[in-house]
Amino acid sequence: MASGIQISQQIRFGDIDSYDHVNNVVFLQYLEDARVQLTYSELPGGGTFQDLVGQDLFTLVGRNEIEYLAPISFRPKPIYVNIWITNIGGSSFDFGYTVTEADTSVIYAQAATSMVLVSRSTGRPVRLTDPQRSALEAWRGDPVPFKRSPARPAATIEGTH
Repeated sequence: MASGIQISQQIRFGDIDSYDHVNNVVFLQYLEDARVQLTYSELPGGGTFQDLVGQDLFTLVGRNEIEYLAPISFRPKPIYVNIWITNIGGSSFDFGYTVTEADTSVIYAQAATSMVLVSRSTGRPVRLTDPQRSALEAWRGDPVPFKRSPARPAATIEGTH
């Protein structure tokens, strides 16, 4: 596993769709809840990642990828989202996730989200500061081990075959 944290998620009756399992869109809400919990959790030495972002900046989702591995039916006991950082770029960083049982014996889904740090005044990406990078490093872990990679078409240049 990774160096992140584990967040419990209570399955709500409304999360269940007509196929009697948690709807795929709800998984994005579970991931979002985990991201918020992580970025507001206390860092070693005090403060939170959100404190380091401050009022003049915010983070935007640039990309989500989810691989569904097993359905989740309604039940009263929670499932868990394990979340960590997989990559830190110039103005972006990536989260990795698994949606599991508490002991991680069953993995229902694994996912990744790319976030971009943005200036509120300009709407443009802003480079991560050293303290922000250090905070993200505290949660650093391995890349998400996706089982299925989507087929990506080969890039072509006009006029070539």
